Amino acid sequence: MTNHQLLPESAQRVADLLHSMQHPHPIVLLPETGKTSAEAAAGLGCRVAEIAKAIVFRRLSDNAAVMVMASGINRVDEQKVAAIVGPLAKADAKFVKQKIGYAIGGVCPIGHVEKTVMLIDRDLMQYASLWAAAGHPHAVFQLSPDQLLAMTGATLADIAQNFEPQQDVKVLA
Repeated sequence: MTNHQLLPESAQRVADLLHSMQHPHPIVLLPETGKTSAEAAAGLGCRVAEIAKAIVFRRLSDNAAVMVMASGINRVDEQKVAAIVGPLAKADAKFVKQKIGYAIGGVCPIGHVEKTVMLIDRDLMQYASLWAAAGHPHAVFQLSPDQLLAMTGATLADIAQNFEPQQDVKVLA
């Protein structure tokens, strides 16, 4: 288990939540930032596709946070998300921190301060293992797509942009 004394406060909250869920994997602190999918993959030695990135929008009808979890290699199609949850706007750093409870670059799929509308891109389900932010730009944790679904109660949806398939290479640290 990760030494909890070394975790930043926001990552410790996630560690405690994961522990309460009996999640088998500890939080991993990256030596360099994991603010982008490529940075996180480089630090972990995994494929960028295995990074479950979080994108947050603001729903216009009620100012609710809408979080989308998608593969690090995919772009999220905002029109597809809006077709499911209603018209959207961009969410700035202040909105994300206020509604979700984490700073951009470390937005975790669990432990939000307010109820969040959650969508998971169906494309993530093809991977055996994923890595998600654990509340801090240097903190991540490993989980399966099924664990991500169970932990978040999210709706599975096709929300990635459709374009030519790209090669996903392993990023070497």
